[in-house]
Amino acid sequence: MKKIPTISESEWEVLKVLWKKAPLTANEIISTLAVETDWKPKTVRTLLDRLTKKEVIGVHRDQRVYTFYPLYSQDECQRAKAKSFVKRFYDGTLQSMLVQFIQDEDLSENEIRELRSILDKKENKK
Repeated sequence: MKKIPTISESEWEVLKVLWKKAPLTANEIISTLAVETDWKPKTVRTLLDRLTKKEVIGVHRDQRVYTFYPLYSQDECQRAKAKSFVKRFYDGTLQSMLVQFIQDEDLSENEIRELRSILDKKENKK
């Protein structure tokens, strides 16, 4: 799969709407975002245009009213965003990030067991 382009926070909001229910028209996206934001319709249309140019969303043009749909799953975008975050703030070292989060957070016994289980499964795959 090709590399996912950089997605701004505003573009991310548009994608979240599409991941919940796609395909959607521009007007449906605008009305959904109007509940959560104070964005003007032109702003949303600009974001849709950017996401289309970046090839993050697609457009069904075979209908009278265009509909938009995501070209990447939420999981794919979250993974790319997480990798970008680790690279940017932790010099690409996942261990540094994990250590900081684990030390800074109060984890329940259940959360600790779950983390151990994940690490054990990861170790057994080697």
